[in-house]
Amino acid sequence: TSLALHLMGKQLRKNVSIFIKDKIPFPFNHFTGLDIVDPGQINPDNFDIVILLECANVKRSGQKHIDDCYKINIDHHHSNDFYADINWVNPEAAAVACMVYELGKHLSIKFDSKISSLLYSAIVSDTGSFQFSNTKANAFKTCYELVNHGAVPHKITDLLFNNNPPEKIKLLGQVLSTLEISHNGKIATITMFDKFLKKLKIKHIDTEDFTTYTRTIKGINVVLFFKEMGKNTFRVSIRTKGETNAMKIANIFSGGGHMHAAGFTVTGNYKKLIKEIPSIVNELLQDNDKDNKT
Repeated sequence: TSLALHLMGKQLRKNVSIFIKDKIPFPFNHFTGLDIVDPGQINPDNFDIVILLECANVKRSGQKHIDDCYKINIDHHHSNDFYADINWVNPEAAAVACMVYELGKHLSIKFDSKISSLLYSAIVSDTGSFQFSNTKANAFKTCYELVNHGAVPHKITDLLFNNNPPEKIKLLGQVLSTLEISHNGKIATITMFDKFLKKLKIKHIDTEDFTTYTRTIKGINVVLFFKEMGKNTFRVSIRTKGETNAMKIANIFSGGGHMHAAGFTVTGNYKKLIKEIPSIVNELLQDNDKDNKT
């Protein structure tokens, strides 16, 4: 979406730069045009406006010097802090790419195959290939229009999903071997230890899709993916199905996210965490069941 917005800005003859502090994960790191992405800090003196995409708060951007900048906040997270001078937050949007597409139409942008392919890729990715609950009719309508503008679905599918290195599949096997199912088959946990990554030379950020496989297990409502980030420190990705709210789970642990995708960071002994956290999640599930019955 950032690359698409950059090209749209160029059409309007604006000087546009892209800053992304996080490492760009696979498969997006194979996209063309990434050489323009700056991993550094924004110098406020060089820009009139800072547009933040997919950032529920300023901290999420990783930028430390933009407090006094004129900011535009474009996001679809329920947990957004409405921190900018202009806040365009639409939790009903399937992806920020859908919002940027609407912005482009308003600005009379010429949607060529490059812009259309980038936006289509973002929507397919953010909706889990149209499987997640955030997939609304507008997402299909937008993608239909993007295909008419030159996006080629099968090429984008190959780039996003049929491009894995062998090391990633080996790592997936190791992670899935840690699978534990608890609480009457409703909660699944998988774990990725740092030693797995070091051996196969894969980055943390390249493993977000590992939860997809665990979500396919019949009866599972919640998947907890523990990723060892340091000594006694774990990043936990949450994926849920049905009416189970991942964001509510994350909020218990000072995290955040969406209805069916969220996360948080915890510290402590792994053997204790792997028992305590699913138990806390189960209590929340039971409370929700009681509320639904009443």
